[in-house]
Formats: sequence, structure tokens, C-alpha cells
Amino acid sequence: MKTIGLLGGMSWESSLEWYRLANERVRDQLGGHHSARILLDSLDFAEIEAMQAAGDWEAAGNLLAGRALALENAGAELLVLCTNTMHLVAERIQDAVSIPFLHIVDVTAEAIRPSGVRTVGLLGTAFTMEQPFYADRLASHGIRTIVPDEEERRIVHEVIYDELVHGVVREESRQRYRRVMAGDGGTR
Repeated sequence: MKTIGLLGGMSWESSLEWYRLANERVRDQLGGHHSARILLDSLDFAEIEAMQAAGDWEAAGNLLAGRALALENAGAELLVLCTNTMHLVAERIQDAVSIPFLHIVDVTAEAIRPSGVRTVGLLGTAFTMEQPFYADRLASHGIRTIVPDEEERRIVHEVIYDELVHGVVREESRQRYRRVMAGDGGTR
């Protein structure tokens, strides 16, 4: 079993899911008392969020690349970045390490492919929805991406940063997301 390096903390709520899913997958494949061999580096999200807000992707990329290298030096044999948004700097992270980097968009495309779906809706932070890094990579897999309009993107982004990263899931926000996904607008 390889040792997985999880680059997390963006937010820790997201990292928790990655940790849980990795362990469930190992348990399901190997059975018994098996669990994943994981090294987790949980960054302070406030530091990353400030870089995002300032548009300082170079500093964010350098920080994550350094932490990824630290995971490799600690024994990680495979690297996972436990967030969608920070894949905006994935190339910088990949360049810093010699171990395989599991890119979330490639895994997403692999999961979509068997369904035959060739157009998907993308909900995420404003950075994920508005920057081309996610949609362009999906396009390289033959998958077209659509995103909500500007007001709906604002709603989705606010729910992520004001609620989800704090572990809050409000029914009102679920309904707003459903309206965004249905194309009915998220403001009603």
C-alpha cells in the first residue's frame, strides 16, 4: 500500500471528507481492519484565503508547493490536494515534487466518462467557476462545462465561504443551490 500525502486544510471540512473517503476505499478493497496510510499536512486556511482574496496565486502556489515537497520528504508516495479551488496552482505543485499528483479534474472526468455525459454543470468557489483551469482540463477529456450566471456564482461562492467551510449546511442554502442547478436562479 502506498503512503498518500494529503495536502489539506482548505478547508479542514473538505480534508475530513478526503481522509474519510480514502480510508473507506481501502477498507472496502482490503477488508478487515485495513486503513489508508496517510500523511496529512493541514494548512491554515485563513492564510490561503487571504492569498485568494488578494489574487496572490503565486504566493499560494509557492506555499502549497513547499508543503507538497515536505509531504514527499516525509514519505508520501502519492499526492492529493484536498480542494478544488487550489488546483488553480496544481502545475506549480506538480513541478515541486517527483511523486505522482492525483489531479481532481482528471479523476472527475474518469467518473463522468462511463455515464456518457459530455456537458456538466460546475459549482464551486468563484475562482473555480470563473478561472479556466477546471473547465479547460475537463475539455481536454472531451467534457464541456457550464457555469451559473454572475449572480448565481456569487450565491454559490458565499455559501461555500460563509457556511460550508465552517461545517454549516443550511436547508435554505440547499434550496438556493437546487434553484441554481435547475437554472431557475438562486435568489428566489
